[in-house]
Amino acid sequence: MTPANKHIWKAWIAAILWLTVIFFESSDWMSFSNTSRILYPLLHWLTGVDAVQFVEWNFYIRKVGHFCGYFALSWLLFRAWRATLPALSSLKWSGRWAAIAFVMTALVATLDEWHQMYLPSRTGTIHDVVLDSTGALSAQLLLFIWLWLRANPPSVVRSA
Repeated sequence: MTPANKHIWKAWIAAILWLTVIFFESSDWMSFSNTSRILYPLLHWLTGVDAVQFVEWNFYIRKVGHFCGYFALSWLLFRAWRATLPALSSLKWSGRWAAIAFVMTALVATLDEWHQMYLPSRTGTIHDVVLDSTGALSAQLLLFIWLWLRANPPSVVRSA
């Protein structure tokens, strides 16, 4: 296996492992009722949150998890496509890589929510697809800004 092929495999393995995490989180094991059994005692011990407040906290924790999880997937898919579809050697960002990563992430989010509609302990909502896609888009925007700034560092003006 050539070094280039190893680089491609490493990028895809990271993305596939993250997809596996998302698949696990989409299962009945990670439903609200199951995660509450672990999170409530922990948060109650750390913060003193009561059961009523915990319901709201758990909602926001889960939504932040959605955003961050799909942000990470989008980032990893960008890396995988950048390794797979090489462009000009000096090119660090491509709209093609970003678009494929975003569309794939939005598709995974849609399929994930669709799958959850068929689990008795889960609910699939379009709101979560929008939230997940927002995380994916945010990752692509941040990647663009970060890579652009690395390629075009701001010049420092010094006064005499």
